[in-house]
Amino acid sequence: MAEDNQRVDYLAGFCCPVGGLAAGKPRVLCHESEIYLSNGSEFVYIYNQEGKLLNAVYRFPDQVWHLELLALRRELYVLCARNGIYCLSLDPQSRLVDQTDGEDKESDFPSSVFPVDSDSCVFPDATLCAFTVLNDIIITLAQGPSKWRMRLFEQPQGSDEDPRPGSQFSEVEFSTCILPSGSNGKPLASRFLPVLCCASPPGTSVLHTPWCSSGGFVLEETLFGLLFGADAALLESPMILCGFPDGQLCCVPLKALLSPEVALGGPETPVKILHHLEEPVVFIGALRTDPRILEDMDEKPLNEDTSCDCMVAVGHYGKMMAIKSSREEGGNLVPELREYYIRGPILCAACGVGSRMYYSTHSDLSVVDLACNSNPSDPEKIDNAQGVLPPVLSPASLSICSVVTLSVSSRAPKGEAELLALSAKGRLMTCSLDLGSEDSRPVRMNTGKVGQKIKELLSGIGNVSERVSFLKKAVDQRNRALTCLNEAMNVSCALLSNREGPKPINCTTTTAWSRFQLRDVLTATCLLENSSDYSLDQGWTFCIQVFTSSCALEVDSVGSAITYTIPVDQLTPGSKREVTLPLGSNENGKLDLPVTISCALFYSLKEILGSALTSSDSLDAPFFDDCPPDILPDRDGIFLPLGEYTVDMLQCLRFPSLAVAEVQVPGLPSPTSDPVKTFLEASRGQVEPEHMKNIEPMGPDFLRAKYLPPSVASVKVSSELLKNALKEYCSEVPLCCATLQWLLAENSIVDIVKTQVLTEVQGVAPDGNDVHLLVREVAVTELCPAGPIQAVEIQMESPSLANMCRVHHAVIRRIQIMIVDQAAQGSNPPDLRVQYLRQIHANHEILLKEVQSLRDRLCVEDDASASAAAERLLQVYKQLRNPSLILL
Repeated sequence: MAEDNQRVDYLAGFCCPVGGLAAGKPRVLCHESEIYLSNGSEFVYIYNQEGKLLNAVYRFPDQVWHLELLALRRELYVLCARNGIYCLSLDPQSRLVDQTDGEDKESDFPSSVFPVDSDSCVFPDATLCAFTVLNDIIITLAQGPSKWRMRLFEQPQGSDEDPRPGSQFSEVEFSTCILPSGSNGKPLASRFLPVLCCASPPGTSVLHTPWCSSGGFVLEETLFGLLFGADAALLESPMILCGFPDGQLCCVPLKALLSPEVALGGPETPVKILHHLEEPVVFIGALRTDPRILEDMDEKPLNEDTSCDCMVAVGHYGKMMAIKSSREEGGNLVPELREYYIRGPILCAACGVGSRMYYSTHSDLSVVDLACNSNPSDPEKIDNAQGVLPPVLSPASLSICSVVTLSVSSRAPKGEAELLALSAKGRLMTCSLDLGSEDSRPVRMNTGKVGQKIKELLSGIGNVSERVSFLKKAVDQRNRALTCLNEAMNVSCALLSNREGPKPINCTTTTAWSRFQLRDVLTATCLLENSSDYSLDQGWTFCIQVFTSSCALEVDSVGSAITYTIPVDQLTPGSKREVTLPLGSNENGKLDLPVTISCALFYSLKEILGSALTSSDSLDAPFFDDCPPDILPDRDGIFLPLGEYTVDMLQCLRFPSLAVAEVQVPGLPSPTSDPVKTFLEASRGQVEPEHMKNIEPMGPDFLRAKYLPPSVASVKVSSELLKNALKEYCSEVPLCCATLQWLLAENSIVDIVKTQVLTEVQGVAPDGNDVHLLVREVAVTELCPAGPIQAVEIQMESPSLANMCRVHHAVIRRIQIMIVDQAAQGSNPPDLRVQYLRQIHANHEILLKEVQSLRDRLCVEDDASASAAAERLLQVYKQLRNPSLILL
């Protein structure tokens, strides 16, 4: 529509919340020069259009949802949310005296705020959602737990200052879709309110009362009978129309509700469903589309003297229904119903004079014409056009955006239409349209307008195509993400549901010595095997944490951890993945034992979901707090532990004296020795003079081995306990040989030990010092009163105290696991002398107290005294280690 044919005037601005007003709650009514407005808040404004000033402001206890004006009685009915219906007298002398703004009443813009108290509430009901006024009847619609309930009341009577509440005399229920109830059992408030209005046949006495502000209309007799039936037409009963948020458009005859049988709870009232829009109904109205009426350009407003031949209903998302009477080929009258689709969402709508309907979206205010394209000068075409609705609608833009409520003013001059609108920003405006211009007719577009319309449609098609492509890409991405997430959940359930038995995805760890850059390096090989029916694809990470602790050597020592993360690109069912990593030395050049290797699988949600997972959707599983923080490459994911493996001294020992041709053992130099130093020492040995050959080396290792006795520790274990635990080892060899094979079961030399049937071995520790293991049978005579107990003594000897402690720790760890397994099988120990055990315990308590005292002395005494304390501490340590521990 050309801008030259319309004029927009801004009247006033009203307060609105941040973000603008929402559609559905604001209302604008106009009578003569006064405008009655509610902007969806608790305020109702009365604005004088001629004087351009605000006459009064009423403040209600809660949000205002609907307004009804009775002009002759000078009364305004207001629906206040969660309170009920209030009745206000518009007589200035009856207004409340109390004011809340403190402004001067005689100023140019007084806007005195009058608080409305509960005395003005004539229909208190917290469930009311809509109402309308018809004659002396007030029709209300309330939301129940499962149905909508319509009730009819007498109009309140009494003085203007104190209206008396009316009494109820009829009720009917509508079965529609209701939102679920809240925590208190009451239905949740919908953001869409139902639409309630009345349709009457021509000549009804109801039309002579000022109820037109409610949106009621008069339908021509033919259409009225086709829509509501012959009974309603004969009775001349007005029909109450209800448009619900679920899309149903229902009707009920008013006179049926007024009958005594219904009032006394008689037969169910005939409720008829006219149509179902399948989306919230936001507007119900009527139009005049007969070309004969449109021939007269002096159109009259919709009042009691004019009937409409077309009824329309509009849904929130743009679905529109239009129905009128038509004649079929046989000449019979039939209803013609058409459904149109206009661009939504629809915020509000209004029917103007003639065949034009105005509706608003967020981006524009548009007008459509439902009259069929006919030439008024051709009577034959006019006759043929009766009862025909246009096949498509061509909306014309009025270039006004975000109108949240709309009404048609009756003050417009002849040949013009005036719209009264309230924008989302709270601005009240009028839009005047010239109906006589050819450019103002949306359905009669010239060639230029058609070209422009085609350009707009093509542009819209391009935008829609781009939007569809973007949405399709987003949907595909989310589908892929959901597929990957489903596979991850299947893998997680498979691992977590097999806690006791073998896991479908497991990790096996083995250790071995390897030669790397002229050094002997201890390596660990982790074999990840997928025995499940699921595939590990992109997003999975194999995490290996190596935790090295020196707690066995130093008190209050702090361990160190190294984490390796290996992406698992694809691990199909039945396949394996092998990872070899060095168990590196510490800063002092020595390998800290024992070493714990922890293996886990991690699934990164952030990597897989990508843009499909926003920051608000990120998952933070509660079990992440129990995991080492440095083992996780990203906290947004699923962490599945596979197990732990401990590497101790018994697995790291090498036995060069047992080497055979088939088994190649790495060289004896220390794995941490410097290759440059080794080369220099070898070169020095080649040119060493003759007089230097008989001189013994004087290094610290040589002096320690020559002058200090080796450190010894022993453990005695009951022979019966070992026989029960080592049945698979004792089948062909003596118990002592089986015990040695069991201790070295995880060492690569175990096969040679089995072939030579050994009870004693001489090994080399990772630092190059010797370690001697001896297993022999002994008899323990002091413990059991019944006689000696046959036991096996495991003796560990090494010139290095640290190596002896590491071997002792490894042996004790294995025996602890064996005892736990045997205890689960219910083995019982023999009868023991309790007094003897108490004496051993008391001796150990004395030694432990002495250890604590010596440690305190080492912290405060000088070097000489500290040396003596250290020597005594070493002696006490040896007493605790050998002989002390007896396991039965």
